[in-house]
Order: sequence, then structure tokens, then C-alpha cells
Amino acid sequence: MAGVSIKGVTKSYGDANMAAVTDLNLEIGDNQFITLLGPSGCGKTTTLRLIAGYMAPDDGTIHVDGALMSSKDKLVLPEHRGMGMVFQNYAVWPHKTVYENVVFGLKLRKVSAAKARELVDTTLGLVNLSGYENRLPSQLSGGQQQRVALARSLVVEPEILLLDEPLSNLDAKLREHMRSELKQLQRRTGITFIYVTHDQAEALALSDQIAVIHAGRLQQFGSPRDVYSRPANRVVADFMGNVNLLQGEVTAAHNGTAEILIAGLLRASTTLPPHLAASAKAGTKIDVAVRPENIMLTPQPQNGAARVNVTDHVFLGNINEYQVILADQTMRVQTHPKENYAIGDSVGIAVDPDAISIFARTE
Repeated sequence: MAGVSIKGVTKSYGDANMAAVTDLNLEIGDNQFITLLGPSGCGKTTTLRLIAGYMAPDDGTIHVDGALMSSKDKLVLPEHRGMGMVFQNYAVWPHKTVYENVVFGLKLRKVSAAKARELVDTTLGLVNLSGYENRLPSQLSGGQQQRVALARSLVVEPEILLLDEPLSNLDAKLREHMRSELKQLQRRTGITFIYVTHDQAEALALSDQIAVIHAGRLQQFGSPRDVYSRPANRVVADFMGNVNLLQGEVTAAHNGTAEILIAGLLRASTTLPPHLAASAKAGTKIDVAVRPENIMLTPQPQNGAARVNVTDHVFLGNINEYQVILADQTMRVQTHPKENYAIGDSVGIAVDPDAISIFARTE
């Protein structure tokens, strides 16, 4: 198996001022499930195509297992990279059976019929399609067609599998089922998976590491827990699920910890991030990010808490979601379904100080 090293990669389309990817540096380890996550147009699919060898970078290099694959002066063709590719639209041949779709790459490699049959049978077992060899794509569900596309890429035994939003055409329930199957498949095969999606839940469920990309630049690369709970900046905090972005102020700071005042009413004691620890002092303006599930509502204010009025309530089955107004700033709060408050109730509010993220204020 193999890892991927991306160093200083930049790629523009047409006008050099329209960069799709800018100075990208990324180290992808062997036997990892890596997700490139970001909104449409952020550069994640361009990054995947650069790794695959469908285009050359304008600058920078891409190495696989130490061997140079891409630079502005050299491009190893996709078929010589030891990679497989799974596309969003399945790209299975409608006139060929499951077996004929999957065996196609082996025929191109002139693998013997007996060996090809053995590899196809093994691969169809991996993707839970044993017994479907003679069916046409029109006789399969969307999820089964996606498994055919996976099998066709896996049967040639790639060292790296590239997946470009492969679940986006499936319904919500099937997507969730296929997420589980993909993760199990990666663990069984030991292949490095590099997966593109704009779906945060998908990235959190699947990944060993997530690369959050915005406007062609890498914003953060880390574990799902770190990216969600310790976002590197506002872009990551805002993109990774629901978040309240609030104005705040440091009221006291010492040795990397601080007392802060959020929205002029809510007090908390917390650890400052490294980029603020040395310079923060009383009066320093900050922005505070806090997830709805890390805010507590109580019938009466507790120590350091403020009092707010509930302005909206939605019951979502496994949670209650409330809206409250804190000094003219609207906050979303999620609580256990048994914690019930009515619209108009006056309640206490507090935040978990270990679950907030602090950034320097931008005016």
C-alpha cells in the first residue's frame, strides 16, 4: 500500500488569478481513510484529479510512496499510478452484466480467464454482490450499482482508491448504509481511501483524517473529533455543522487561561488558543464559537449563567432544539428530549467552557 505527499501544489484554470487550488500541502498516510471536505467549488475535486493524474499542477509536487508522480514538468499517466477511481455517476456500462463490468480492467491487463474469475468472485464478495454476476445494471438498485463501480476499481488491486462524491445520488437511508459499508471495506482491504464530499456528517462518519478546503486553500487537517471540536478558524467552525458564532471579550488573562464575557452577559473560564495566549489581556475583543449541544438551559440561572427567553422550539425526536436571544444575538441550543421548555419561558443559560473555540476578532 502507499501514502501520498502533496507539497506546494497550485492549479489554476485559464486566468492565473482564478486558482482552483493554492499552495496545498498534505501528507496522507498509508492505510488511511482521508476525506477532502468543503463546499462546491472549493477545489476538492480538482485536488482529487491532480492526485489521479488527470491534470498536472502549475506548481508543486505529488509523490506516491516516495516516487514523483506529478510536477509542472512531469506527469505519470493515471493508468500507471496504481490507483482506482470511483465517480459520482457510477459510470457502469448498462449493456454489460455485473461480471462483465467488473472484469473489464483485468482484460485490459491481459489477466488469464481463470485468474480473472477468481479475482472478480473475491471482489464481488468484498462488496456484498456475490450471486449478482449475471445481472444487468438496470436490474440493480442505486446502491448495488455503486457497489459494482467499487468492485470494478478494487478488482485491479489498487494501492489507493479515489472516490469523488460516490454516495451523493443515493437517498438518505441508503447513503447511511453505504457509509458503513465503505468504512468496513477500507478496513478489510487496507487500501488508502481518498474521498471527496461536501457532506460534513459523511466526513465525520467515515474518516481517519479530514482535510477541510475552502476557496482552494487547506484550512485544517486533523481527526474528525479535532476538526469538529477544535476548529482552526471561523471557516472550519462555521462549515462543520451547526455553530453559534458570538462576539466576546477577555476580562482577565493569565498563563494561557482567561475569563471571558460572551455577548456581554455570559461568563466562562477557558483555555486560550496558542495564537491568543501570549497577547490576550483584559479588554481584548474575541469571537467565540460554541456548538448548540454544548449550551445548557436550566430553569434558574447557575453560577456565571445569564437569563434568556426562549423564542422558538422544535422537537426533532432525539433532541429538542431551542432558539434564544442573548444580547441581540440569536443562539441555537440543543438539549435532551426530556428537557422541555415552552416558547416565552425565561431560563438560565450556560456554556461548557471546555467545548468553546476562541478566535481573534475580525471587525
